[in-house]
Amino acid sequence: METAAIRPGQACLYPGGMTDPAALSGPQGIAFSLAGVDELTFVRILRDVVEDAAFARPLRLEAQEPRAGVPGRLTLVFWPQERTRAVAAMQRLKTVLLRHGVQVDSIHIPGEAGPGLKGA
Repeated sequence: METAAIRPGQACLYPGGMTDPAALSGPQGIAFSLAGVDELTFVRILRDVVEDAAFARPLRLEAQEPRAGVPGRLTLVFWPQERTRAVAAMQRLKTVLLRHGVQVDSIHIPGEAGPGLKGA
């Protein structure tokens, strides 16, 4: 799993558990680690995402609230055949995060080669 150093108020996206190429046939995930985001902001972000049709089934959103010393996390889970829809939802989530003052430094999408998109 790929990770990156992030500063408070920033998010880093990376494939959730995608270390084995054979795993690409099962569910995939794009995880947003939300360092420096407090509980109230996390709840506001989650509310905005849950109310947005871009994240409807068959996509699934998994949330882990921030705890003392542990950043909050949102993971967009999808099947490979829903990849195009998941990428569109990821773009929408970036917009929601920016609206709440969370900057996205880089994006790593499962199944894509290369270092990911920088300055997204």
